[in-house]
Amino acid sequence: MRLLVIEDEHNVAAALESGLAAEGFNVDVAADGDTGFWMASEHDYGLIILDLMLPGRNGYQVCRDLRAAGDHTPILMLTAKDGEYDQAEGLDTGADDYLVKPFSFIVLLAHVRALLRRSTSNPDDTDVITAGDIELDRTTRRCRRGDESVDLTKREFDLLEVLATHPGQVFSKDHLLAQVWGPTFDGGTNVVEVYVGYLRRKVDSGTHQPRIETVHGHGYRLAP
Repeated sequence: MRLLVIEDEHNVAAALESGLAAEGFNVDVAADGDTGFWMASEHDYGLIILDLMLPGRNGYQVCRDLRAAGDHTPILMLTAKDGEYDQAEGLDTGADDYLVKPFSFIVLLAHVRALLRRSTSNPDDTDVITAGDIELDRTTRRCRRGDESVDLTKREFDLLEVLATHPGQVFSKDHLLAQVWGPTFDGGTNVVEVYVGYLRRKVDSGTHQPRIETVHGHGYRLAP
């Protein structure tokens, strides 16, 4: 299981990284809100441990922006603030749990395990999208084409998911941008072209017949 820790206090981040690694987790660390948001958007994580007071975007903003972009990864928010209004705001922005500093690692680990149990409480309830020889498992976030597994980043998976849900339908760049990157993304539609290129290199590689098509002047579609 891969976890993301977004924490600017070096000692706290290092302690969390080493402690969680000792429990068998793979841990990535970001030291500011903007980097943390980017990492959470680009990679799949089982859980995010998010500090409230961060350089760049604060924890509230990171949490709010991730939820606005459709990211439902469990979030455990950490903060030195213990006021009830701070806790309420953290939960209102989309955090799943809240822990006040200073905390014991044993207590934090219990919160982490509880959130992970909650997020995987129905492992047999698999939501699979099948579009011809392409199969997307929304629960495990895995992709297959025919008999081959295709390793996709979070953003690539989300983009292919939109296309695969409606094979044959043409989606404009603006639509894909809003669906995959969210309403708060302030970049241009060129990013859609870039990620379509990434997908083609992975999904349409080798001897496979190309499935991701460009409809000039309109957008992209997954060939039925």
